[in-house]
Amino acid sequence: MIKIGIIGVGTVGESVAQILEANRDIITARAGKEIVVKKGVVRNLSKPRNINIPLTTDADEVLDDPEIDIVVELMGGVEEPYRVVQKALQNGKAVVTANKALLAYHRYELQETAGDIPFEFEASVAGGIPIIKSLREGLSANHIESIKGIINGTANYILTKMMNEGVDFAPVLKEAQELGYAEADPTFDIGGFDAAHKLLILASIAYGIDAKPEDILIEGIEQITQDDISFAKEFGYTIKLLGIAKKVGECVELRVHPALVPQSEMIAKVDGVMNGISVIGDKVGETMYYGPGAGGNATASAVISDIIAIARGGKASPMLGFKRALESGLKLLNRDEIVSKYYLRLEVADKPGVLAAVSKVMGEQNISIETMLQKPGKDGKATLLLATHICKESAMQEAINKLQTIESVKERPVMIRMES
Repeated sequence: MIKIGIIGVGTVGESVAQILEANRDIITARAGKEIVVKKGVVRNLSKPRNINIPLTTDADEVLDDPEIDIVVELMGGVEEPYRVVQKALQNGKAVVTANKALLAYHRYELQETAGDIPFEFEASVAGGIPIIKSLREGLSANHIESIKGIINGTANYILTKMMNEGVDFAPVLKEAQELGYAEADPTFDIGGFDAAHKLLILASIAYGIDAKPEDILIEGIEQITQDDISFAKEFGYTIKLLGIAKKVGECVELRVHPALVPQSEMIAKVDGVMNGISVIGDKVGETMYYGPGAGGNATASAVISDIIAIARGGKASPMLGFKRALESGLKLLNRDEIVSKYYLRLEVADKPGVLAAVSKVMGEQNISIETMLQKPGKDGKATLLLATHICKESAMQEAINKLQTIESVKERPVMIRMES
C-alpha cells in the first residue's frame, strides 16, 4: 500500500481524492499497489468538501508522518510551497506537484535537493496532456529544435470567441469569468504570465536552460481588437497566445505573446479552452499534443499518473530528465535579437502625407512593409494596418518609438508578431 498526503485540497485536490476512490480498482491494477490518501491539508476546516478523507490545517502532520510515502503539493504560490516541498524531500518523501509558479522559480534547486528521490510534475503544464513525459522520455533521443504551444486555456477561449463571433475583448473576458474559465483578477492568464511559467518548465527539459520569468519576453492579449481580428482573417491568419522556445545557434529563444498564426498550421486549429503544443525534434520531426489544459479532473488525471509511476517503483529518473547540463554552452537569447515578421496597428490622422511619414520611419530601420490596409475611422482619424517582412526585434521597437513621435500618429502603435 502507498499512502499519500495532499497539501492543498482545493478543486484539483478534491478531484485527486475522488478519482482515487472512484477508480480504485483500475488504479491499483496499474500501480501494482493500493493508493490511499491518509490526510489532506486545508486552510479552512469548516468549508464543505465532497470527499471523505481526514483533514488538517497543519502541513507538518503530513510532512513529518513516517507512514506517508508521497506528498502531493497543490497549494499554489511560490515560497511557502517551496518550503513545504523542500521539507518533504529532506524527509525522504517522494513529491508530486502541479505548481508551475513554484517550478518556474525553483526547479533547479528542487532537482538538487531531490537527487534520486522521485519528483514528478506532469500536471504543472497543459493539464491532462502528457507533455512532460513526452519531452523527458518519449523524445529523449532528439535534439529539440522548437516548442510552440497554446498553454493557457483562458486566453485561448477569449481569442477563439473574438475570432469566431466578432466579440470585443472586454465582454468575452466577462463571460469567461462567469463560466469559471477566468479568475476575478485575470491578469495572470491574459497577461501571459501563466503561460510563461509553463514555457520555462518545458525549456528546462528541452534545453537545460535556467531562466526566470523576469528574464524572458512576456506580453498579453489585452490590446487585441476586432481590427486586428479582421486583418488576420483577411490574410489567412488566426491569433493565438503562444509560448515559444527554440534553439537559435548557441542560444535559446524564449517568449510568450499573442501571434498571428497561418490558419493552415495545426496549432491554429486549437480552439476554446483546449491546449495544443507542437514539438519539433531533429529526428522525429513535428509532433503535436492536444487536450484539456486545466480543470479539476484533467489536472488530477496527470497528478495521479505521476503517483502511479512512483508507486510502480524502479530508480527515479532525474527530475528535469538529465544528470548533467544539456547542450553545453547554450544561453538565453537577448530579446533584441529575436527575428520575426510583425503586424502593426496605428491610429492616425486621416490626411495626406501620413503613409509617407510612416513608410519613412520604417525604411530608416531597414524594415520592409509587405502588406498595408487603411480603414476609415471617425472624427478625422483612420486605422492603418500593416505587416512587415522579417526583421529584428530591436529595429521594430525603435520604429515603434519613432512612429509615436509623428504628430499624425495619435496613439502608441500596437504590435503583434507573426509566426509561420
